[in-house]
Amino acid sequence: MDTLKNLLHNPRFRNILSWAALAAILVGLVIGTVQTTRRVEYIWRWEQIPRYVLFKESREIVVEDNATVKALDRAGSSTVIVAVNSYGEEQYYNLPKDMIEVAVGDELKAGDLLAKWTKWKPGLLLRGLVLTLEISVLSIILGIIIGLITGLARLSSNPAPKWLAIGYIELIRGTPLLVQIYIFYFFVGQVFSLSSFWAGVLALSFFAGAYVAEIIRAGIQSIHKGQMEAARSLGMNYYLAMRYIILPQAFKRILPPLAGQFISLIKDSSLVGVIALVELTRAGREIGTSTFNYFEVFFTVAALYLILTFTLSMLVQFLERRFAASD
Repeated sequence: MDTLKNLLHNPRFRNILSWAALAAILVGLVIGTVQTTRRVEYIWRWEQIPRYVLFKESREIVVEDNATVKALDRAGSSTVIVAVNSYGEEQYYNLPKDMIEVAVGDELKAGDLLAKWTKWKPGLLLRGLVLTLEISVLSIILGIIIGLITGLARLSSNPAPKWLAIGYIELIRGTPLLVQIYIFYFFVGQVFSLSSFWAGVLALSFFAGAYVAEIIRAGIQSIHKGQMEAARSLGMNYYLAMRYIILPQAFKRILPPLAGQFISLIKDSSLVGVIALVELTRAGREIGTSTFNYFEVFFTVAALYLILTFTLSMLVQFLERRFAASD
């Protein structure tokens, strides 16, 4: 009994137990997933997923009619093939230089190969991932700007900007994001001739800006009032004190909630698929509809979202460590 107590109080033994428990949980999840798919008689087809991320495209260019190659004019990265067909007409083909399959003087028949090449092209999932990343990055940047302006207006003693900020925040937080996307697309987008891309970006930006404003307001209010008083006593006006004294301190405190908000924003970007943007979730839905490989596709989509959010989380942790080291 005493030996068991000693083991339980041993930090190394408890660490081993924790890792063993984690491994058991992971094994249980894998077994549960496998058993679930067996119960529904699902056949995994993971080999089909890579071509929706990245694939090789092969192209072949053939001569349209019986012809003779008269010239190969090489310029830059391309080659212009001049061929004279059986009717005496010249035919021109602008093709990659290194992929030419003919030489001057070759007699060609209709359908003979002129050039052949392969190149890597992004699949639908990768294109959706890039679009999701573009929308998320732009929305985060604009959301920070909108949130900072609104947060400062929210703290203003002037009733006009203060109540405008309060009204904006309550309106955004009190209505669903999906409804806001529709409003920006069908109303704001039509009035200002916005593309669906910018309508989606602005909808997400104003949505995030309302929450960022409250995070910034709370961060500023967490700084002791004596900091502002000390800055003003040194001759700084309100804006200089806010810029150089208050906001840098507040920013360190609001990094974790900001990270949480922006991680949610990345996931919320999946809603812009309703306005004809083929972002990551819609790309996965389209692939699943055409192939019926829903499990593989949406596990892959989830993994790609996890990569985005985990990268953002690691970046914020890095910034936190840097700011902590500078204190």
